Amino acid sequence: MDRRSTDSEIATTKIQTLRKRSDFLAANAGKRAPMPGFVLLVRDRADDSPDMRVGFTVTKKIGNAVVRNRMKRRLRALSREALTSEGVPGADHVLIGRAGGIERDYAALKAELAKALAKVKR
Repeated sequence: MDRRSTDSEIATTKIQTLRKRSDFLAANAGKRAPMPGFVLLVRDRADDSPDMRVGFTVTKKIGNAVVRNRMKRRLRALSREALTSEGVPGADHVLIGRAGGIERDYAALKAELAKALAKVKR
């Protein structure tokens, strides 16, 4: 039984989550776009796959577990909205939360992510 892909599966790229430490370290060698609420790292994998991968990290310097998890939830929501349309296909994206990111307005963070993605595409 062969699996046939539909047109909708071909047209959309998947967004997968980074889990391995080595992937996060490799992304650190890519392009960097610092913003007031977060830092965006983007590294092209060069594996001919259009799928995007995204990872999130927030250090203990930001706050306790409640604050860090709230920041990661905000970053996940931002990436779901922005990466599908403006992300770099075939690349790893890592969002590193900054201390000012939890107090920033969500609309401001969204605008910053769009600006950061445009910066790394250049």
